[in-house]
Amino acid sequence: MKDLSVEGLGMVYELPKGGSVEALHDVSFDLEAGRLLTLLGPSGCGKTTLLNIIAGFLTPTSGSVTLGGDPIAGPGQERGMVFQQGALFEWQNVAQNVAFGPRMNRKKRSETNELVEDLLSTVGLQGFGDKAVYELSGGMQQRVALARCLANDPEVILMDEPLGALDALTREKMQSLILKLWQETGKTIVLVTHSVEEALYLGDRLFVMAPRPGRIEREYELPFAANGLHVDPREMKASPEFIEKREELLSLIWEMEEQIMGHEGGMA
Repeated sequence: MKDLSVEGLGMVYELPKGGSVEALHDVSFDLEAGRLLTLLGPSGCGKTTLLNIIAGFLTPTSGSVTLGGDPIAGPGQERGMVFQQGALFEWQNVAQNVAFGPRMNRKKRSETNELVEDLLSTVGLQGFGDKAVYELSGGMQQRVALARCLANDPEVILMDEPLGALDALTREKMQSLILKLWQETGKTIVLVTHSVEEALYLGDRLFVMAPRPGRIEREYELPFAANGLHVDPREMKASPEFIEKREELLSLIWEMEEQIMGHEGGMA
């Protein structure tokens, strides 16, 4: 297992009509292998930019990201990505989608078929391998996306609002699935969300990011993810400890939003 290290990360976007936007400024942290980090903050705070740099989709303008001491200079199989929409291949069935990575790595068909069956069972989709993607609900499609990500056995799983498009009940079920996979696989997970409740429930470590420019404003070490498989989610989220922390975070995010609106009003 490899630790993730982010050092002095900065990202400036040059605008087509001149000028620039500083999306990230001097972001630094070390994430131990096997942790589940949630990134929370108002729109424009650089959460997705940070995730895309870790994924290797973007090259930062300053600073560095390393995994196990090796610099990240582009996409790689040691980092898997799960998007808000499943980004599945509509022309392939469920099993073919999950098998895509192993096939590209030229794994034996027998090994790939066994792996696919195991992963579909892990995400609760046993018996759905021959189904077309369009036959599945949004929640089921995200389960396929998770299985496809796991098929490459990445060191780090990156999730960009993976549950944002789901209804409340399905979202809560998928939160429990993510915790289950995290505990069973020991993978490092970095998850971006706009939901305070979700960030609290899933993250055993949580960063609140502030905008203009994007930076880590506050960091939390949390007990809820570790307890999530042993306590009913509704009971957990109704506990005084959870509610107190949720209200603290909501107030913090609200203050940031007010500052953003005040800044925009002053520039109008």
